[in-house]
Amino acid sequence: REPILNKYPIFTLSYDIGSKGIFESEYNYHNLSLKIQKLLFLSPLGYSKVSFEAGKIFGTLPYPLLNIHRANQTYAYQFESYNLMNFLEFVSDQYASLHIYHNFEGILFNRIPLLNKLKWREVATFKGLWGSLENKNDPALNPEIFKFPLDENGKKLTYSLEKAPYIEASIGIANILKFFRVDYIVRLNYLDHPDISRSGLR
Repeated sequence: REPILNKYPIFTLSYDIGSKGIFESEYNYHNLSLKIQKLLFLSPLGYSKVSFEAGKIFGTLPYPLLNIHRANQTYAYQFESYNLMNFLEFVSDQYASLHIYHNFEGILFNRIPLLNKLKWREVATFKGLWGSLENKNDPALNPEIFKFPLDENGKKLTYSLEKAPYIEASIGIANILKFFRVDYIVRLNYLDHPDISRSGLR
């Protein structure tokens, strides 16, 4: 289902703490994140649902305990995930993300005979993810923490986002039979990573 947002901004603040020795924890850390969601009405061009999130981890941690960004390798579209990102592909200890979903409310389909009776809706999305790793949490610079995993050929499977933000975008048709939605998604960078999908239908 599509995300449902109120017309007023929604703020979500999260804080996690780890203390070495408590409940068998081996690390001291603090994990702080803020998420802001807002519905924007852009008549006559439809409406947008905008979600901004930022977070930071304080402490030295192995990569499985850092922010492993939400990936989706299924054929079902997930609004909170990056739908052309591989599992464990990107990890950060500080990050910011921007998700924009726009529904054009039939601005084109409503003007096409027969199609206007189907009440299909044109939709588009943009997802950008910025992130980085401090030196103490980078396995290439700190030999005391876990190394990033490798595939059977010795190639890296997990990366930081130091070079550029990860970006993917899509166009689609929603409200098919009042229930289904189909998106064509394109991954715009980090195209040299192994076993990735550059585009696909979801």
